[in-house]
Amino acid sequence: MADVLVYRAEGEAVAHGGDLYGFTVTEWQLPATYPPFAAVLFVPTTWIPVPALKVAFLAGNALLLAGLVHLSARLAGRTAPASLLCTATALSLWLEPVFQTLLFGQINLLIACLVLWDLTRAPGARGKGVALGLAAGIKLTPAVFIVYLFLTGRRREAATATAAFGGTALLGALMLPAAGVDFWTRRLYETGRVGKGWIVDNQSLQGLVARVSGDPAPGLVWLLPAAVVGALGLWLAARAAEERHGILLTAFTALLVSPISWSHHWVWCVPLTAVLLAEGRIRLAALTVTVFTARTMWLLPHQGDLDLRLSWWQEPLAAPYPLLALALLMGSAVLGQSRQSSRARLGSQPSARISSASTIR
Repeated sequence: MADVLVYRAEGEAVAHGGDLYGFTVTEWQLPATYPPFAAVLFVPTTWIPVPALKVAFLAGNALLLAGLVHLSARLAGRTAPASLLCTATALSLWLEPVFQTLLFGQINLLIACLVLWDLTRAPGARGKGVALGLAAGIKLTPAVFIVYLFLTGRRREAATATAAFGGTALLGALMLPAAGVDFWTRRLYETGRVGKGWIVDNQSLQGLVARVSGDPAPGLVWLLPAAVVGALGLWLAARAAEERHGILLTAFTALLVSPISWSHHWVWCVPLTAVLLAEGRIRLAALTVTVFTARTMWLLPHQGDLDLRLSWWQEPLAAPYPLLALALLMGSAVLGQSRQSSRARLGSQPSARISSASTIR
């Protein structure tokens, strides 16, 4: 649970006035990478011994997983009775992103629950957007959902989320002014600080491109495809016929275009599976579960720089998550085009036009 130790060190830096972005902890020399606001929230982790803190994180993540399963069912338009909720939660533990989140003591489940809870609330619900803004203030990447809200015309919710996000940045800057300046002007842009982008742990588009090209710093070779994927993903999300599809497309677009998306960031596989099952797409749901439980990236040689010297047939095994996400984006684009063509053909038929006119009258 190395990340628990990083969070605790961040909390200690805040509590004792240390250099928030100047320390490293654990045998892997891990630094702080979150905004100052997140570090302030980690202060309570310093109040209890490390063994008890690890137990608390483990129990908390198990409860958050149950919450994510519940919210995933709500996203899919279903309700999960207690027996089904417990069973689905237990089975979800075997999904690699979920298992890794518990193993490292990460906060991915918390972030996903905040975002999904907020987005699945009733339209016009009081304070809708605040939880999304708080999630973005902790880990930044959820800010993509704010763009999604703007693109879908929900400007009030988007403005609320933006204000909440801005509030977290302001609070962090007021409480830790030096750390705030350091983070927003310097640390935010040091993607290498988070880790090596080319290792198999990184399941983002950058990781895929770096390993295929054999270049640890692919630069424009990655940036240009990432820009295209980001624009296409958000465009498809905004045009999605179902709200749940739009939310999932936004989530996987964010995971693809982020410079670093560790395998444990992909806990959005839980709501994806729930939606596929609810829609009766059993084979696709089974394929999704297989991809997220097979752990193929860990079966490959990945010591040292071996990640950059994989054979052609090993590359798909090293990047199962981004390849699945790209397939979902392409499938959504093809399906959307097919629907538009069907509507166009239907609208060109005289009987359809007459029927439509009669309905209007």
